[in-house]
Amino acid sequence: MRLSALLLRVANPERLAGFYADALGMTAQAQGPNHRVGYAGQDADLLLMPGGGGYTHDGGQRYWKIGITVPDVDLAVSRLRQKGVEVSEPKQFLDIGYMCHLKDPEGFVIELLQHDFQANRPLNAANPAAPFAKACIGQITLRTGNIAAEDAFCRAQGMRLLSIQDVAQLGFDLHFYAFTDETPPDPDIWSVANREWLWKRPYTVLEFQHLSGAQFAPAPDYRGLEVQGLAVSVRDAFGDPVRPG
Repeated sequence: MRLSALLLRVANPERLAGFYADALGMTAQAQGPNHRVGYAGQDADLLLMPGGGGYTHDGGQRYWKIGITVPDVDLAVSRLRQKGVEVSEPKQFLDIGYMCHLKDPEGFVIELLQHDFQANRPLNAANPAAPFAKACIGQITLRTGNIAAEDAFCRAQGMRLLSIQDVAQLGFDLHFYAFTDETPPDPDIWSVANREWLWKRPYTVLEFQHLSGAQFAPAPDYRGLEVQGLAVSVRDAFGDPVRPG
């Protein structure tokens, strides 16, 4: 099984697909009224569906962002700024990763996350002429106040918990699940040693930002997930759809 797509309802699928192709190096393909964009490989695509518009990111909603993992965030940011895309200044965020953020033209949040911590990036990690050549949609991030229910659902579908990351300074922790048989290098699920390994995975990981007991609202333009290999459509722990790919 494989997490194969994130479903988003947008105002103009064709135009937004063009942004992802031009600015972020994805491949775009029309599928009827929808447009599917993504990178080659095992990671998930974005399925852009008509009927949305007016999306505003809200920290009180279930859906948060996608994370695009790249070998060199600085090169990726330079390329985006050359194209007139506004991007936050990259920084090493605690012992989580070297990252920055931007929004697509319809307001959906994108995180750029480097394979290695800022101090550990190897020389010539990426080709300056093609900074997204080794990019991957590494994370789809949802928010939850009940990680036990999310854990039970993910495990029931055959996903494995790969990492838990404590962000106590901001009052939450992060939980990462994937369809994989891989085992993190450190058996301690909380270990910092697993994080750079996690950012290098070629598949998409489902990330939960967990604020214990918090209540989140549905995001109307988030239409759920697609899983290749799933036999029938189901509802996740929050009630959002998960459909066969």
